[in-house]
Amino acid sequence: MHIRPALSADLPRIERIVHAAYARYIPRIGKPPGPMGDDYVARIRSGSVWVAGDPVDGVVVLLDAPGHLLLDNVAVDPDAQGKGIGRMLIAFAEAEARRRGHAELRLYTHQLMTENIALYARTGWEETGRGEQGGFARVFFRKRLST
Repeated sequence: MHIRPALSADLPRIERIVHAAYARYIPRIGKPPGPMGDDYVARIRSGSVWVAGDPVDGVVVLLDAPGHLLLDNVAVDPDAQGKGIGRMLIAFAEAEARRRGHAELRLYTHQLMTENIALYARTGWEETGRGEQGGFARVFFRKRLST
């Protein structure tokens, strides 16, 4: 499956995927998760969004930060889950971090998204802290990358 930079024409599909992937968490955390409120028009314009599939089945948002690349969001269409798209997007993020000269990839998730916390712990991510950020109770992770 090919991963490419998102285009403005991908916006409706990106927004649908993000909504479908995160809506199930609203009852659990009491409000829409952070990615549901992002400005994807601006994210696409800035070159921060990458998509997988044709039609698009997965989305990853990558943001440069001092000393690391932030994996800001990864979402897969629920109808396409179980096909390895999420793993592929995370592997892409790792490769992109290396390509940009970063030795570390970081991400965060909500403390009540326990499935995500368990997944990241199982796949080599190190929890670096917990705290309030942007009105959300977050768990922060990093993954040190070999060069």
